[in-house]
Amino acid sequence: MATHPTDPPLGGSPAPGAPAPAAFALGTFSVGGGVPFPGLVTGEEVLDLRTVPGLRGAPGAGPGTRDLLERWAEVLPVLRGLAASGGGRRHALADLRVHAPVQPRQILQSGANYRTHVIDLAVAHEPEGGRPAERVRAEVAAMMDRRAAEDQPYVFIGLPSSVTGPYDDVVIPSWCAKPDWELELAAVIGEPAFRVSPGRALEHVAAYTIANDVTAREAVFRRDMPEIGTDWLRAKNAPTFTPLGPYLVPAEFVADPGDLRVTLRLNGETMQDESTKDMIFDVARLVSYVSQTVQLLPGDLVLTGSPAGNGMHWGRLLRSGDVMEGTITGLGTQRNTCVAEEA
Repeated sequence: MATHPTDPPLGGSPAPGAPAPAAFALGTFSVGGGVPFPGLVTGEEVLDLRTVPGLRGAPGAGPGTRDLLERWAEVLPVLRGLAASGGGRRHALADLRVHAPVQPRQILQSGANYRTHVIDLAVAHEPEGGRPAERVRAEVAAMMDRRAAEDQPYVFIGLPSSVTGPYDDVVIPSWCAKPDWELELAAVIGEPAFRVSPGRALEHVAAYTIANDVTAREAVFRRDMPEIGTDWLRAKNAPTFTPLGPYLVPAEFVADPGDLRVTLRLNGETMQDESTKDMIFDVARLVSYVSQTVQLLPGDLVLTGSPAGNGMHWGRLLRSGDVMEGTITGLGTQRNTCVAEEA
């Protein structure tokens, strides 16, 4: 069974004047190596949603969380009722293996979206004998101000095959010399979104979860072809490089995605500890921006970028045996052990 960290309470505060719904989350679980199933998480219990007649999906096939997201407007009231009733076939959470909460079709990742993080990385990447650190900081800060004024996020594509579970091992490939962590808030799409405005974008976000965008730093920039720039395929998409979860927390339980604490501890030592207030482009702007080009589909992920405190900043990158523990306010905790790929 997976080791479950002691999580903070799921979700946040209800809107002023609104009754507090029974907090719940969605996840994907299995028992004893069996077929994974979608589950409703309430406290330390999980309701097997395959046992709920209205949620069973197609004959002969159990629903997955992505199937539920495709019917989110219909499914959400049912989930609220199930959370409030406390009935149905429930498992103890500690008896279950926790898988990645959703299998996305598309992953859109925001780069350079936290002001302090970008400045720190620019200083860390400056060649020895290059510009003084204070000059680098000033130049990059001016660039960030310009980007914010021009309203142009930087987004690239990730591969679903990099996704792994919230308590699974992260395998460091034999070729990877500088593996690094990047804990991020991920928005999970419910209603399809295409060319939506920032003012309507959050209507298309069903839930939020945690992603760790593990990165091979030495592969980010193509030194053999500097005119081409970055190589996100090699840098970010190895199997297990995107630990996801533990759960999908419905958007109604996340009062303000622009005011959440993102914290990553490495072997118990705090490395990242920043608010999403430091984002240049908020969730609504990112979802809207992506949707101008891409039709976002139920279950797709929009990663919002990583705050300051990566390994490049600390001069301490990942090694086999390291344990990363990532927490975002109200979304739970993921814990992953790094292991070296066997020759």
